[in-house]
Amino acid sequence: MAQITAVCVLHQLLPEPSNPDGTTAIDKRPVPGPVDVGPLGLTGDDQSDKRHHGGEDQAVYLYADEDADWWAAELGRDIEPGLFGENLRTTGIDLSVALIGQRWRIGESGLIVEVTSPRDPCATFARRMGEPQWVRRFTQRRAPGAYVRVVESGPVAGGDQVVALNRPDHDVTVADVMVPAAEGAAARLLEAEQSGHLHLTPRMRASATKQSAR
Repeated sequence: MAQITAVCVLHQLLPEPSNPDGTTAIDKRPVPGPVDVGPLGLTGDDQSDKRHHGGEDQAVYLYADEDADWWAAELGRDIEPGLFGENLRTTGIDLSVALIGQRWRIGESGLIVEVTSPRDPCATFARRMGEPQWVRRFTQRRAPGAYVRVVESGPVAGGDQVVALNRPDHDVTVADVMVPAAEGAAARLLEAEQSGHLHLTPRMRASATKQSAR
């Protein structure tokens, strides 16, 4: 059964020289639920670099226990919930094959989210992990987790069931559009949007347009 195993919000701001205000909000840690989730994410959470993180199109970040377990074995260290900066840790969902535009209902109180994009690793994430060549390794693994927008607000708590509500009329997954994108993925996304089956984020649309023009 697909479900939420941990709900994580900002614990404390950490120093980060590459961000405009010199801090990062990547330090997420589990909290007892339920936690309210609205258009801009979880109550109690925040982002420092709002140019690249957060906003309605990246309101919540999901990462899977199964992928965290793979990294734990690979790195020889625990990958506790929130370490990757995720808000929701899941089990029973292969997030890497989640389709752009796919919707899930979480729990029984009306929370509905829609997959918008993968997580692209950055220098802040690399410093957080302290692992050699982290951006390259995370990218090559092709298990980026998924950003979602909030379609219907509601609370979330550990143990909430996650139910798929639709299957978009295309085959493009979050792993497919992670840089470097799979061949043809960008063109298929743009075609799906043009046919009315999908609403891309401005950033995803611009990226897909650029890639499909190559």
